[in-house]
Amino acid sequence: MTTAGALAHLPALAAADPAQLLPAREQMAFTLGFHIILVPFGVALTTLMLIAHWRGLRKGDAEALLLARRWSKVAAVLFAVGAITGTVLSFELGILWPRLMGDYGSAFGFPFAIEGLFFFLEAIFVALYIYGWDRMPPWAHFWTGVPVSLAGVGGTASVVAANAWMNQPGGITVEHGKVVAVRPAEVFFNDAFWLEFLHMLIAAYIIAGFVVGGVYAVGMLRGRRDRYHRVGFLTGFVTAACALPVQILVGDTIARQVFDDEPAKFAAIELLPDTGSHVPETLGGVLVDGEVRYGIKIPDMASLLAGFKPSTTIKGLEAVPAGVRPTDAQANIVHWAFDIMVGTSFLMLAVALWFAWLWWRRRHTLATDRWFLRSAAVCGIVAILCLESGWVVTEVGRQPWIVVGHLLTRDAVATRGDLWPFFGAVLLLYLAVGAAALWVLRSMTRRWRQQGDEAVSVPYGPERPAGTTTGKAS
Repeated sequence: MTTAGALAHLPALAAADPAQLLPAREQMAFTLGFHIILVPFGVALTTLMLIAHWRGLRKGDAEALLLARRWSKVAAVLFAVGAITGTVLSFELGILWPRLMGDYGSAFGFPFAIEGLFFFLEAIFVALYIYGWDRMPPWAHFWTGVPVSLAGVGGTASVVAANAWMNQPGGITVEHGKVVAVRPAEVFFNDAFWLEFLHMLIAAYIIAGFVVGGVYAVGMLRGRRDRYHRVGFLTGFVTAACALPVQILVGDTIARQVFDDEPAKFAAIELLPDTGSHVPETLGGVLVDGEVRYGIKIPDMASLLAGFKPSTTIKGLEAVPAGVRPTDAQANIVHWAFDIMVGTSFLMLAVALWFAWLWWRRRHTLATDRWFLRSAAVCGIVAILCLESGWVVTEVGRQPWIVVGHLLTRDAVATRGDLWPFFGAVLLLYLAVGAAALWVLRSMTRRWRQQGDEAVSVPYGPERPAGTTTGKAS
């Protein structure tokens, strides 16, 4: 039975939210929002590192090799931060949502078990790759970096599989609210998995590419227009710019899948209170007492995008049983997050097209066009905003369910103790870890600018024996 079918047979439910629900949701929102920023760098920064490394070896490009070397150390710092924040998240799932793990952990936990294997594989090869600079034959060293990138992809697939399963659960047999049989392959490769995974994977390259490109765009704005900065900028920005059009097509396909399989989420995205055809696309606006106010409406566009014809009928929020219907506030959050995600995507696409025009018409002035460089630098921040907005659409759009059609969020939360102090402690921990990571990265970049091409020792891993040289700067 589809999710829509399951919802149609549910009775209206009404219960007061437990006191622990708000701090539990706030904590998960904060920690997930923090951790997800690190995911693209574990997946895509390591790939950019390998692209630069390959170019350095294949073309004898010293600047590309230096970029690969430095990016590997940035990736190592971010990997360490991700390990800390990811570990906290794993504990949170059991502490904050005991019924989710107790009743559905045999299914929900399976993708996380796979993710743990990829995490350890990534950790091993990160260490080998960092240690291998100037200690291994060049191409053998390059190949030790490949499993790092592949493990990042595998880990991302595992986490996305768990999240997709919460949206469209499958592969389980439930009796009396308990999972009595699990089919692991169907849990992992659930109906929502492939598109969600592809969407997140492409997003990783967009975020990492634009952030890396933005860093070197800032450098060029400050007068550092040497080949090193140019190669660093092009490696990141071109990767993101090429991925972006594909991502927009994938996102459009996912929206249509949501229309078919998750009507409540789609109604929230479109801010649609009532079922109907010829539904306009509402830009902005808010839902107040079941009425849309202040939005800009494009006639028939929502129906046209959903079913390729203006007469397509879209279910409104009123079609969702009252007890499990998203609130006006939840619908507003999902709608605005979706608008921000789409708006920022097209804003970045405009900058990417601007880059293509500059490259085609006057490539030699690329590094001196200050307005373009400013826009490219801003794309790094905009890309992170786009990522966070998309995550909000996924997570808040599922509410009030934690496992759609099976378990409500309010029924999964811990019912004992005061969660606010726990949230406060985690908040302080994450802020401290984030501040420390920024300080380390800032110190590294400052030292690199001072050193230039001077020989230095390996900062992550055993020091080199006295009397040996490193060649290029670490």
